[in-house]
Amino acid sequence: YAQLLERIRSRPDFTLLQTILLRSLKQAVYSPRNLGHFGLAFDAYVHFTSPIRRYPDLVVHRAITACLAGRRYEGVDWEALGRHCSETERRADDASRDVENWLKCQYMQEHVGGVFAGRITGVTAFGLFVTLDDYFVDGLVHISELGRDYFRFDAPRHMLLGERSGTRYRLADRMKVKLVRVDLESRKMDFVPV
Repeated sequence: YAQLLERIRSRPDFTLLQTILLRSLKQAVYSPRNLGHFGLAFDAYVHFTSPIRRYPDLVVHRAITACLAGRRYEGVDWEALGRHCSETERRADDASRDVENWLKCQYMQEHVGGVFAGRITGVTAFGLFVTLDDYFVDGLVHISELGRDYFRFDAPRHMLLGERSGTRYRLADRMKVKLVRVDLESRKMDFVPV
């Protein structure tokens, strides 16, 4: 993966390719099998940061302590523990993301009407998701805001293509947008192109 990224770094569509490659990766899960670490390119890897932060770290700390003492760490259903820890970590990430999105929306309420530079970070049949450069917040440009053309969604190319005009909106393209609405309850923002 790292070698592939290095080989394509000089391409003009590098940002697009990097985004697609990153999104193609599976989410990491806790497992009793030694699967290595994909991102670090290690054949052997143990998840360990600090035993006061995450339960998986505490379990690994206990297992290493037992190993150093010359015994096995027994009494754990590693498969079930891995599933449980993966699920709770995802729930914690979701809760954290929800609070972060609420705070971003609260902050951006003061900027409704502002014009911002950004990058297209998502393309769907119903519109474009744009992440603002200076604020690292994202919102939707609904397809109905793209003008009078009929836009066709080209999923393999991560693109919306105007039938009459030929206008293309692709993943990783630059875009100037105006913030027109912030919805705190749904934690979403709406943009229109400028």
